[in-house]
Amino acid sequence: MERVDGAAESYVVGVDFGTLSGRALVVRVSDGAELGTAVHEYGDAVISATLPGGRPLPPDWALQNPEDYRDVLRHAVPAAVSAAGVDPAAVVGIGIDFTACTVLPTDANGTPLCEDPDLRDRPHSWVKLWKHHAAQPHADRINALAHERAEPWIGRYGGKISAEWQYAKGLQMLEEDPEVYHRAERFIEAADWIVWQLSGTETRNVCTAGYKGILQDGQYPSESFLTALNPDFGDFVAKLDGPLLPLGARAGTLTARASAWTGLPEGIAVAVGNVDAHVTAASAQAVEPGRLVAIMGTSTCHVVNGAEVAEVAGMCGVVDGGISPGAWGYEAGQSGVGDIFGWFVEHGAPAGFDSHERLTELAAGQPVGAHGLVALDWWNGNRSLLVNHDLSGMIVGMTLATRPQDIYRALLESTAYGTRMIIDAFVEAGVPVNDLVIAGGLTNNKLLMQIYADVTKRPLNIIASAQGPALGSAIHAAVAAGAYPSIHEASQAMGRVHEAVYTPDPDRARAYDALYAEYRALHDHFGRGGNDVMLRLRAIRNAAVEAATVTHEAPLEVVA
Repeated sequence: MERVDGAAESYVVGVDFGTLSGRALVVRVSDGAELGTAVHEYGDAVISATLPGGRPLPPDWALQNPEDYRDVLRHAVPAAVSAAGVDPAAVVGIGIDFTACTVLPTDANGTPLCEDPDLRDRPHSWVKLWKHHAAQPHADRINALAHERAEPWIGRYGGKISAEWQYAKGLQMLEEDPEVYHRAERFIEAADWIVWQLSGTETRNVCTAGYKGILQDGQYPSESFLTALNPDFGDFVAKLDGPLLPLGARAGTLTARASAWTGLPEGIAVAVGNVDAHVTAASAQAVEPGRLVAIMGTSTCHVVNGAEVAEVAGMCGVVDGGISPGAWGYEAGQSGVGDIFGWFVEHGAPAGFDSHERLTELAAGQPVGAHGLVALDWWNGNRSLLVNHDLSGMIVGMTLATRPQDIYRALLESTAYGTRMIIDAFVEAGVPVNDLVIAGGLTNNKLLMQIYADVTKRPLNIIASAQGPALGSAIHAAVAAGAYPSIHEASQAMGRVHEAVYTPDPDRARAYDALYAEYRALHDHFGRGGNDVMLRLRAIRNAAVEAATVTHEAPLEVVA
């Protein structure tokens, strides 16, 4: 194909690795037009009950099979190119994004330890998905020691390191299966691992290294800190560290093996890896400070650039160049959003009400506050601001008159309150949030979007692509291929957003202020030590489940 000016068109491929599937998208470099897409579902999905060989898993585990990721390259990429109808020879680059912190142990050559027959029945040899929350006790120890020692980096992460991040998961691996830990020569984000698979070159991206790997001002946590946690943990940074590259850089070129998988030309540019939320800022034209991107799906990640560095309580982190070069990138998140709504439809709604469409239709007719409910959105723990995955959900105000649509709307609203908590924390710390760009599958729910505008009191812009992360990865691929000098120029040319699709209604916003005040009161009481009943219930549950598991399988080895 040729452009109207006679120059040959070129194309890039973005691949978005999600929680349950991977999506490939073919994009025209000149204007960001999306020409073809394909999805490949992971064969093993989320491994949370038993390993493929049948070994039971303890509570709060979430694993994945790395072969499922390779299958996305084998199936989704060729299918997307075919759907686009473009000549593969015209593709000049490929970029990828991943959920994070999704991390796996490998040998020095990048072979996952779960692919070693001797280790395949060992849970710690597998990929730990972002929502693996079994490392919460290890995160608690990391945080307590960091504050005790006044570690300089802890403030950059809102005062708490998450159980989802690399260090808690690595410490859990060491203490529950030291053999696997010591066999792991690399403990690498899946984003960097798949780039390694594509290019044959081991790299690290500044995004995951900063947000998930505690790399600040060019330094990781010290060996003395790590050995104070556990004498054998001092070598952990050596497993994480690797050649560090900025976002939009070229990690390498496509190998012959990866060319055979994807059908793309050997030698094309492979962009540095990225996180699904952060890469979406480019496709949402939101790389300038003050525009917060909320990627709303099973969970929500909030990212915003700032001109200056600030320490924001309860944030996931602030990283220099973590979203785009030249700015301080801030990240926050909610561990459950779409998953909460899906849980109610699947398990809580009676027949006749068990669809999102029906519940939304009924809930939309209510005035604000008419259901008399307020809920806490912690059904998968709390990522921000409390950073505690042992917390759980709550609904207050139910009576015999409460209907399914009342509960559903209260759950929708609870997630909006959680987002407002995050925005308020940013603003109070001096990080402006002027408006929001919403991306992800939940943008299709108009009621939910209007609730978010009313609760946050800010206009909602909607990304004009159904494939925000994949488009963002394609934009980064275009920069890596040399088609644009920077992410900023590529974002302006290839990204797109519908401005001010939803604006706050003053009357509804005032009504929500009263409900939000009740949410904050519950948030602080149950999340900040007023009553630790949620933590006690979680401990009782875990003990009961583990006792039942012991009757079928010997427990994982625990080393003090």
